[in-house]
Parts: sequence; structure tokens; C-alpha cells
Amino acid sequence: MGDFEDLKAAFEAEFPGWLIWRSDAGRWYATRSGDLTDAQLQAGYAMTVAADDHVGLRHLLIDQVRKDQK
Repeated sequence: MGDFEDLKAAFEAEFPGWLIWRSDAGRWYATRSGDLTDAQLQAGYAMTVAADDHVGLRHLLIDQVRKDQK
């Protein structure tokens, strides 16, 4: 499952509300499809997260989801 399109689809299924892409340099990004409130931004929510690889991106997204569950 190393193909980008497969990984992208898996990420977007696991993390609804996030759009996934990879830069020309190979860096992985996820951006929320909706807006955040000022309170959410102050609490550490991110509109966009970035990582060097898909493993790092998954960790960042898990961290964002945990904020939602608090």
C-alpha cells in the first residue's frame, strides 16, 4: 500500500474532514475541510499539519483527533 493514492484514500477515510496531499518535495500535508473557531485555535487545533512522511502525518492527525475527544 505504498502508492500515494491508496494512502491518501486510507487517510481520508480514517480522518474524515481532512484533505491530504503531498508536495513536489515529498512532504505530506493535511488540511481541515472546515473552519476552526478562535477558541479551537487557541487550544492548539491546527488548520493544516505537515510531516516528512505518511507515518509522521498520521501521528499528527491522531493528536488532532484526540483534541476533539477531550
